[in-house]
Amino acid sequence: MIPAPRPKVITRHRDGQIHAYVIESGAFGTLEPAAVFRPQAGDEVVASVVRPDLERVVYTTLNGAVCLTRAGALVWASDFEPHSDVRLGHRPGCALSLDGRTVWVYRPDAMAERRGGDQWVVHDADSGAVLGRRELETVGHGAGHHVHPVDGSIYLDIGEGQDGSVILRGTVGADGEPEFVTYSWWDRCLIDLAPGGEQFMTVDHGQADVAFHHHPSGDVLFTLPVEAFGYDPEETFVEWSGGYLTPDTAVVTLGGESEDEEEWFRYHLVDVRTGTICGEITVEVTSPYELDPLGDGSWLTQGPDGHPVRRSHAPHPAG
Repeated sequence: MIPAPRPKVITRHRDGQIHAYVIESGAFGTLEPAAVFRPQAGDEVVASVVRPDLERVVYTTLNGAVCLTRAGALVWASDFEPHSDVRLGHRPGCALSLDGRTVWVYRPDAMAERRGGDQWVVHDADSGAVLGRRELETVGHGAGHHVHPVDGSIYLDIGEGQDGSVILRGTVGADGEPEFVTYSWWDRCLIDLAPGGEQFMTVDHGQADVAFHHHPSGDVLFTLPVEAFGYDPEETFVEWSGGYLTPDTAVVTLGGESEDEEEWFRYHLVDVRTGTICGEITVEVTSPYELDPLGDGSWLTQGPDGHPVRRSHAPHPAG
């Protein structure tokens, strides 16, 4: 049985501020920010996460991680040393653990031309103290964090550009020490975790197929190549987007180019219990990456004013 999730908090960066939105069960349409945070003067925010009580924000810049109160007071800061003057190609990321006790920060230090390789660092959320650090063998441009909704483990998907994608998982042991596991693949991109946490979804880095894996082992439950959706694999590919629309249904995005060189994409639905393709869903968006499934039958898109928009409706049947 899937436990009732607490309201999800997401952030958007607008006009030099961090806007926090609470996704509650009855909130649909254009969402209004529940809290607004102002970064420190001169900080250009790359990624951010806000605590569920909306009282603190943690954000990354190209050269550090910062934690502020809602009133703007500095709680802690961690500088990425040495300072990097490289402006492009590296985007540090951050995530807050399920229990709110730790902050996980990905540092793409190799692309920033710092000494050594990339790092994944675990901080105490209240003090900023470093609880653990994983030296990585990656040369990543950026990474996506995914927090497991049940056991609280953290997945990290590091994008290395044309060299592929590396997936790791971090946990905090009973002794409080972080532990890290690296999956054996270098050619799969993590897309989403199932709402109940029992599985996760990846797309081949070469975009030839989508796969669904058991959590936490990573064992493949089933794989669907482009051909399974009725397309020519020479002309169509699986986008690195989509995710779990409901606990039993995933959105898989197929894309390509028409004869007149117009790019197209379509959202297909897959029953993850059986591996059956079960229809499509139509969403008015301009990019295949704009759709953000929330796992409860609804999804987010971006409104014209920059605020997220939440919608939900019955999927279109196949045929």
